[in-house]
Amino acid sequence: DLAITVITAFLWLVSTFAWAKALADIKMSTGASIILGIESCKAPGTTCRFASVTSMGILNVSVVFGLLNMVLWGGNVWFVYKDTNLHN
Repeated sequence: DLAITVITAFLWLVSTFAWAKALADIKMSTGASIILGIESCKAPGTTCRFASVTSMGILNVSVVFGLLNMVLWGGNVWFVYKDTNLHN
């Protein structure tokens, strides 16, 4: 039980950081800075504007809940460890 709990907590940690990095990449790829990379916007006499930004607050919340879930699994590791013979 202890090994599986430790592995699960570690996988939550890794997957939360991977999701946070992917979310940062999504925000960068869909932000106003993409206008500079569009070839048709570089043509003389054209004006490109960034009209709107989609709210990604719920995605930020998902990263926070992922971290909280990892903390919960970390606490579970402690309680499972206390039930083993390794803890005196």
